[in-house]
Amino acid sequence: MPGGRLHLQGVVLPGGVARDLWVVDGVVRTEPVAGAETLARGVWLLPGLVDAHCHVGLELHGAVPPEIAEQHALADRSAGALLLRDAGSPADTRWMDGREDLPRLIRAGRHIARPKRYLRNYADEVEPGDLLTAVERQVARGDGWVKIVGDWIDRELGDLAPLWPEDVAARAIARAHELGVRVTAHVFGEQAAAELVAAGIDGIEHGTGLTDPVIALMAERQVALVPTMVQLENFGSIAASADAKFPRYADHLRRLYAGRLEVFGRAFDAGVPIYAGTDAGGYLPHGLIGREIEELARFSSAKYALGAASWSARSWLGRPGELVDGAPADLLVLDGDPRADLRVLRQPRHIVLRGRVVQ
Repeated sequence: MPGGRLHLQGVVLPGGVARDLWVVDGVVRTEPVAGAETLARGVWLLPGLVDAHCHVGLELHGAVPPEIAEQHALADRSAGALLLRDAGSPADTRWMDGREDLPRLIRAGRHIARPKRYLRNYADEVEPGDLLTAVERQVARGDGWVKIVGDWIDRELGDLAPLWPEDVAARAIARAHELGVRVTAHVFGEQAAAELVAAGIDGIEHGTGLTDPVIALMAERQVALVPTMVQLENFGSIAASADAKFPRYADHLRRLYAGRLEVFGRAFDAGVPIYAGTDAGGYLPHGLIGREIEELARFSSAKYALGAASWSARSWLGRPGELVDGAPADLLVLDGDPRADLRVLRQPRHIVLRGRVVQ
């Protein structure tokens, strides 16, 4: 309904109060709008979902053409993910900003890694002496975020190891903060997580190696955790492929996977802010945010997991978190209460993006 005026009546989350909402000119209104067409009554209304860790325009071997990147974005939209934090991609997706029918993107530039210490064709690869320059370069490509690779397999060691000396990482994080952006890091193991959190990082992606002292510091500083639960299911196959050459690494991955729910549960109990991200792109297809939410609820609650992929995540990313007057009209219309059954997210009655019904 391009340019249409809509009326909706239902239980508005997260507040849980039945209200009437109107949509006009791409924003939510709480007072009646003349000429509005009633889209639905007796439903549940949820701020659009957020995939806080995905990679639009990236697949297994690197950047893909725009038409494939478009398919990524449309798959996320069909799953209800209307705001995406692109946590590193070599693809230029700025052209998407002019598309009213595609989710809104918040980019982190390109991953920053060391040569031969990450996936080929993904990263801006630099040695430690050039990390600050790379941060400055990726600040210009991003939307308020920079993403570094905190650890990866060290083939000489035969196990996970940090990519950056502690002092180098700390200076890079400080430089990003001087430039007004936040920094997050890919981290699987224990050492890199401890070093980066101590250095003042703003977010940890994956985070399977968080120890109790690191969790306590993250809670104190409100360092965000995006555990990418769906992606962690690949640890078993990665470990199997490494058994012959790197058995220490393979065993480490298996232990990290086995302890993930306990680790994340302790982080949740400690008050670490946790958000939903699928890590789609690369190894995984897009459109998995509903499954990610269900996995988060395994160690938190249905309502917390919903917020981690909706109102809380939106606020964390600097967007209006609730469907209040003047907020962007990005929302899901559901036939049931997702707090009672997360499976209702799998089949939304309608998806409204920028005030238009797109599904």
